[in-house]
Amino acid sequence: MDKIIRCITSDGAIMAAAIDASDIVFTAKKLHRLSRSATAALGRLLCATSIMGSMLKQKDATINLRIMGDGELGPVITVGDSSGNVRGYVGNSDCPTEYYPNGKINVAKAVGKNGVLNVMRDYGTGEPYIGQIELVSGEIAEDITSYYATSEQIPTVCALGVLIDKEDGEVLLAGGLLIQLLPGAFDDTIEKLEKNIEKLEPVTTMLAKGMSILDICKTALDGFEVEVLDETPVNYVCNCSRGKLERFFFTMSDDDIRSMADEKGVAIANCHFCNKKYIFTKADLEKIIQEKNSVN
Repeated sequence: MDKIIRCITSDGAIMAAAIDASDIVFTAKKLHRLSRSATAALGRLLCATSIMGSMLKQKDATINLRIMGDGELGPVITVGDSSGNVRGYVGNSDCPTEYYPNGKINVAKAVGKNGVLNVMRDYGTGEPYIGQIELVSGEIAEDITSYYATSEQIPTVCALGVLIDKEDGEVLLAGGLLIQLLPGAFDDTIEKLEKNIEKLEPVTTMLAKGMSILDICKTALDGFEVEVLDETPVNYVCNCSRGKLERFFFTMSDDDIRSMADEKGVAIANCHFCNKKYIFTKADLEKIIQEKNSVN
């Protein structure tokens, strides 16, 4: 079972959050039949979104991340809630995969280095908060780091990783680590943290060694007294439903609802996040129109 943990140093100077999202990324790959590069890109953004979602204080708040680069992958879109549950999809699930000389997937090539990262937080109490930055690398972790530095002025270190079997393309491990300096951090604290980060291994390497997400946080915060804020299970969760679609149809005109039916008299709606199909017959559409008009 995937989990996310949030920790803080006893002096309140540093926050660290780590996630093991191996099952989440495995599920995403299976649902969307992703290529290796698409799996790596979406997996990284799902890890980041889960961590960022878990940092939302309001219970019903959501966070939406969208990366739009000039690579063949197209848009990479993820949505998370305040429990850290996530879902997502990419524009081109069959995106070609290229590798760096060291054997790692060239995610920047798939995403593209020219583009933007949009972050939208919806607290359910009014207008959502929206931030946007230009991509700095297309490797995603660096872009998340840049987002926090640019849009929120929070010194942040982000590490994300997806380990894929080179033979069959299956997801072996996926995880992430987010470290933030909090107000009041002294220079010696920053210096000690920087030395730790220099020695830090990739997240998937640490997971492959059998390290827990708490071990990962303690390694990143070596030399500090660490307190656990919370540790919770997280999952790939899609909240689509037939009822939600029907309520959306209520916002459409009668003619637009009827026009959705094809030559066979059937309308098919496909969820981008889980690929579930919802089928509506002409009779179903007429019933929706009647219900809509009775309410109005």
